[in-house]
Amino acid sequence: MERSAIEQAARELRDAYQSQPVEPIRERLLENLPELGYEVQEINTRFWEAQGRKIVGRKIGLTSQAVQSQLGVHEPDYGILFEDMGVPDRGSFSVASVHQPRAEGELAFGLKAALGNPDATEAEVEAAIEWMAPAIEIVGSRVRDWQIQLVDTIADNASSGMFVVGSDHRPFDRAAADGLSMELLEDERMVSSGLASACLGSPVTALTWLARKMAVVGRPLAIGDLVLSGAFGPLAPIAAGHRYTLRMKGFADLWIDCTD
Repeated sequence: MERSAIEQAARELRDAYQSQPVEPIRERLLENLPELGYEVQEINTRFWEAQGRKIVGRKIGLTSQAVQSQLGVHEPDYGILFEDMGVPDRGSFSVASVHQPRAEGELAFGLKAALGNPDATEAEVEAAIEWMAPAIEIVGSRVRDWQIQLVDTIADNASSGMFVVGSDHRPFDRAAADGLSMELLEDERMVSSGLASACLGSPVTALTWLARKMAVVGRPLAIGDLVLSGAFGPLAPIAAGHRYTLRMKGFADLWIDCTD
């Protein structure tokens, strides 16, 4: 029964990309357990890989207490970043391409070494990071009205949508990364703000959690992978006809225009 329910949840969430959000899968199909959500996510990841989509990295979700409070969950999760989810810095995207879109300000990392140790230390993770840059993640939910709990969001590829990585890449520096803050603006109005410390105390701590987790589940981080750290501040709803700008001290602003 549970296996068929896992397959059904995967199919419903996958099909929802081309239709309408579905009812929450928790209780209706699955218990609210993270391991079940990851089973669903992995089924769809394999499906999309078979369709030719290319994995370019991972996103860490639910690292911020503010976001955890918004969504009613209490631990991080991860999702898969596919190449076709990327939007160029200072480019544009259609809000209709993401269900119920919201934006987060984050830090992106590029890796110069693989991280396959399930007991990786923060020092090992630091040594594997080549560059860092500001990023906007456009999250979305294939679950109606964002009525998610942990299994819903994990199964839904951690509520992934699109992402924008700033073109201003800087060499990784731990002290600089830990001291960062961000402001996310809709046109000239600030809609979210926060500190790097919102990411489990440090974006590097968040990345270390991810590296260990990915090694355990058999999808270890590789050379060239992109990682999004998790949000520095609360989710902000976005709408067509606006420009969204991320300001992070020490980096050039990045922005995207939202169209219909």
